[in-house]
Amino acid sequence: MTNSSSIESVEANKSTQQTQAFELIPAIDLKGGHCVRLKQGRMDDATDYGDDPAAMAAHWQSLGAKRLHVVDLDGAFAGKPANQAAIRAICAQMTIPVQLGGGLRDLKMIEATLNLGIQRVILGSIAVSNPALVEEACTAFPGQICVGIDAKGGMVAVHGWDDVTDVSAVDLALKFENAGVAAIIYTDIARDGMMTGPNIPETVNLAQAISIPVIVSGGVAQMDDVTACAAHVNDGICGAITGRAIYEKSIDFAAAMALL
Repeated sequence: MTNSSSIESVEANKSTQQTQAFELIPAIDLKGGHCVRLKQGRMDDATDYGDDPAAMAAHWQSLGAKRLHVVDLDGAFAGKPANQAAIRAICAQMTIPVQLGGGLRDLKMIEATLNLGIQRVILGSIAVSNPALVEEACTAFPGQICVGIDAKGGMVAVHGWDDVTDVSAVDLALKFENAGVAAIIYTDIARDGMMTGPNIPETVNLAQAISIPVIVSGGVAQMDDVTACAAHVNDGICGAITGRAIYEKSIDFAAAMALL
């Protein structure tokens, strides 16, 4: 049962979030050193957007991005970091914060990744199998740890989205309520890369259940999706990640940044 002090704590944090700007965050997914986008997380259904991720990162920064979201897809599936050369090249180009997820399984990997110039790391599968590691990482690297929660039908999926667990997204997020997690990146796998719009009701439900800021991922396809997400900033949604939509120009990224 949630006690009154817990409720007051969540509401106090939400009140603080009201003063924060909503972020639209461009995504770069790395596969074999290339910049790609997948559909519903399927590695065999990738669209290639170029072999120079660093140049792509610099492009989004030049259009006004305030943060960059990078996923090491090969790392996520292998369970250990890959695409290190591309990641180093991206960091060398960036003056804005970069957050990275994919294949990070222990404190040594996390530290090595942060030493590349990454500002925040995203822990996904390991947050399910070893939640204590998330707490240790938050203590060791305060403000630099995010948790990625990828869900199908509200249930958490792990290991590159291949395995769906019996753990709900909300229950997993609540485990880290007092750990010091910087943000939750919530992805509805059914929407990811499909250009069908984000799952706002489920994301709002998650955001309202916790005090940790939530970033929407999956399905952001047009400017109306961005403004619909931004309308829930007082519920705890602090940003949205967009990928295929800005590559295929159904969202004019520069115009979106100017509007936000």
